[in-house]
Amino acid sequence: MSASVQPATLAEVVRLQAKSRSEAIAFEFEGRITTFADFERNTNRVANGLKTLGVRPGERIAYLGKNSDVFFELLFGAIKARIVMAPINWRLAAPEVAFIIEDCKAPVLFVGPEFVALVRNILPRLADVRTVITTEGGAPEWQDFSAWRDAQDDADPGSEVTRKDIALQLYTSGTTGKPKGAMLSHANFLNLVNTGSAAEQPEWNKWTADDVSLVAMPLFHIGGSGWGVMGFFHGARAVITRDFDPTKVLDIFEQAGITKLFMVPAAMQFVVRQPRARQMDFSRLKHMLYGASPIPAALLKECIDVFKCGFVQVYGMTETTGAIVALPPEDHLEGSERMRSAGKAMPGIELAILDADGNQLPPREVGEIATRSGSNMEGYWNLPEATARTLDKDGWLRTGDAGFMDEDGYLYIHDRIKDMIISGGENIYPAEVESAICDHPDVAEAAVIGIPDEKWGEAVKAVVALKPGKTATATDIINFTRERIAGFKTPKSVDFVPALPRNPSGKILRRQLRDPYWADKDRQVN
Repeated sequence: MSASVQPATLAEVVRLQAKSRSEAIAFEFEGRITTFADFERNTNRVANGLKTLGVRPGERIAYLGKNSDVFFELLFGAIKARIVMAPINWRLAAPEVAFIIEDCKAPVLFVGPEFVALVRNILPRLADVRTVITTEGGAPEWQDFSAWRDAQDDADPGSEVTRKDIALQLYTSGTTGKPKGAMLSHANFLNLVNTGSAAEQPEWNKWTADDVSLVAMPLFHIGGSGWGVMGFFHGARAVITRDFDPTKVLDIFEQAGITKLFMVPAAMQFVVRQPRARQMDFSRLKHMLYGASPIPAALLKECIDVFKCGFVQVYGMTETTGAIVALPPEDHLEGSERMRSAGKAMPGIELAILDADGNQLPPREVGEIATRSGSNMEGYWNLPEATARTLDKDGWLRTGDAGFMDEDGYLYIHDRIKDMIISGGENIYPAEVESAICDHPDVAEAAVIGIPDEKWGEAVKAVVALKPGKTATATDIINFTRERIAGFKTPKSVDFVPALPRNPSGKILRRQLRDPYWADKDRQVN
């Protein structure tokens, strides 16, 4: 996007790209090519189709599917009709999927081929869903997306979209065990791409029309959808992978000449450990951004040796519309203290370290990380109290992470104030897993902790006290839990104890359970 043109909304971004780069490739997915002009027409059709289905401005549509170019057509088409898309983490168990669809009250559900059977099973309980459309057919009782889209008018729907409109609703896990819908506006997204002058933008965050972006992280995460929106804004060609498959990712590097990508550390490990990785030419690759969970130093060194590009660590969350802190390539110096940091605030982002009373702390004192910028979410869908706990009246968002800043403004993440576990870039809250375990008839009580794991960063461990005379095994507990919650949340190991350690007020001493596993670590995240 030219510096002289500053679109007010994401809908305007689509129109401007169609005018300036009409025949350039916007998206490539499994051999299907979509130009910017094609994308303009297709998103108009989606917008008009949603209106024809009776979806009203401000309502949500749900998407349960793996990565696809269809995701972006639905996202931007909904945006043009002032409708909000709510993608669903397809790794979730059926009851969790049903909860999100019910929570956002979606009248229309778009479903990928892998999840047709799941939707058939839960549809009777989805009171608000009037229409189901399959993205790749395969269900004779429901419409096919391409046929539905192509039957619509391709004229611009002409809706009056504003910067404050919600563009995307992403569900993030909650400490209560129920996901919360973080509402991200047009202004939130555009703040990240428009903040600061061209001179302020670091080299790694500059894009050209020749850039080829790999969209390989799940689109139900801000790391996938946000990255895709960022590349589209800058007119880059996006190559989308349905699943994260390390072998296919290497094929795409070879065939498409990827120049930029974002990955979580677990994904980086899978790619760099492929034998082919050391024989490949990565000379077109300019920058690899990584984040969503901490990275082991040895893995980072291995990736730097193999990919030979600029590495950028980023820190952010769904509620901040993605990355707000970055450690640039020039700070990736072996042995430097800054390598342990997450980096510095990006242009236009304020950071603070707060004590329990909300007072700002001086350098190197540990407190809760807070941030203020135009990228902070508008709030949680229909959860005013949860919103007020996270976003204060002055616009500061409490991240729930503990850390400190040094004298130069570099942010160091020390621990998590909440009990959240991050495994392979996925956020897992113990309360949700504990609730599933405690449904087992043999279980008296359970506590869930994160322990270091070489592959995933952290692994979920359950500490369980059985009822007197009961004999459930670790395998029993794990299998029972897997039927109720997503596989990535399921405990990877189970320890049995006579009773959980508690303080005098009855609170579980989770730190006492964690400490033996983290004794040789310099921070309580891995």
